[in-house]
Amino acid sequence: QVQLVESGGGLVQAGGSLRLSCVGSGRASYVMGWFRQAPGKERQLVASISWTGSNTYYADSVKGRFTISRDNGKNTVYLQMNSLKSDDTAIYYCAACRALQANHAGTQCDYWGQGTQVTVSS
Repeated sequence: QVQLVESGGGLVQAGGSLRLSCVGSGRASYVMGWFRQAPGKERQLVASISWTGSNTYYADSVKGRFTISRDNGKNTVYLQMNSLKSDDTAIYYCAACRALQANHAGTQCDYWGQGTQVTVSS
């Protein structure tokens, strides 16, 4: 069993930055992903990182602005978000997944956090 707890969300002006954190319990060697879901929109995989950190995936919409990283010693995965836009407004979820490019529906992910709200004001 893996429990995930996100933090770091909040309200920020367009162009600003936030860093999300996700702390996990357990020692399973999962790919970790960050998903987001905005009101009225489908869930989207934003970024993911392999267990060793050597492989990452980014959605086209966040490439060059977001950086995913992990510290396995602290059981923590991070999402550094820079140059935020109003389109980035969503609830962000971290998930423990079985694939680097997990489908957007998240059926390849076994555990989810409760989500953290990110609101970008224009």
